[in-house]
Amino acid sequence: MRAASRTCRVRIGPGLLAGAGDVLAEFARPGPALVVTDDNVGPLWLAPVLASLRGAGFVPEVAVVPAGEGSKTLAFAERLYGDLVRIGADRGTPVVALGGGMVTDLAGFVSATWLRGVPWLALPTSLLAMVDASVGGKTGVDLAAGKNLVGAFWSPVGVVSDTAALETLPAREFRGGLAEAAKVAFTLRPDLLAALEAGPERYTSPADGEALGFLVEACVEAKGAVVEADEREAGARRVLNFGHTAGHAIEAAAGYGPVRHGEAVAVGMVIAARISVRRGLLRPEDGARVAALLRSLGLPVALADLPVEPDAGGIRDRLATDKKRRDGRLALVLLSAPGRAVIVEDGSAEEVLAAF
Repeated sequence: MRAASRTCRVRIGPGLLAGAGDVLAEFARPGPALVVTDDNVGPLWLAPVLASLRGAGFVPEVAVVPAGEGSKTLAFAERLYGDLVRIGADRGTPVVALGGGMVTDLAGFVSATWLRGVPWLALPTSLLAMVDASVGGKTGVDLAAGKNLVGAFWSPVGVVSDTAALETLPAREFRGGLAEAAKVAFTLRPDLLAALEAGPERYTSPADGEALGFLVEACVEAKGAVVEADEREAGARRVLNFGHTAGHAIEAAAGYGPVRHGEAVAVGMVIAARISVRRGLLRPEDGARVAALLRSLGLPVALADLPVEPDAGGIRDRLATDKKRRDGRLALVLLSAPGRAVIVEDGSAEEVLAAF
């Protein structure tokens, strides 16, 4: 994948974590490296990564943060800056992100802001991180007022997606990643949408390696093409926010953690499809396909389906701080047809809330 700021090589397949050190050595000099992971992923996948890094001449320092969105904060970023100070990191010292979307966002943000930018390698271990968070260079942390309000565009030098890691992923986390894959299908890849609708059972677990490979590659290709054309989200890249306006508000209003990102985005996509129908952009029968597919993938389609149901006031407050608002209006990503997105600039919190 080539963006304006740098080229990022993406590797997809089983067993690739054992070669992470060789990949990093293509882009960074041997020496100290900060490996960021969480306390769920570390016990499972840290050992082969460390062995590979050491074999390539790196001296890895490990920073373990608690699993969950609650660690994606400025406070934890500051802790990681302290680790970089302690190992004498300079502008050539790489950061390695081993984990899911939270670790990817947090470690990427730290690499973007330490000394105004150091190289980083993404080793995504969740489906959500493989199809979305690790690709495209969006990094950031959350505030109490909203999700990803502090961030930077800073692409990794490489992405190594070891699909074998998905075999250890809890079923709920795997399904959350399917929401981001469905987002790509609804907005950019009609062929992926057709495959998901034809056989959703093939995609609801990592058991079908062929289906999984197609899913990850399709999402990376689609997102990569959009990022190459619009790295900093000035135009076309905004279609990747389908479902995220309501989804981020739901996730934040629920308190970051009880509702997973993918679950919130799934409900957000249903809301966006409903608004699309109400505006006359999308046929009602096509709008119904959004909820039908998400339900077949085991994802929630309404607030009542979530483990915790945030109140409307909390959602309204988060919509008021949405990153995509301009002059008090919301930019909404809607659908004009399955596989085709359209962006409208005149949305409002009231319109979104009325669609719940």
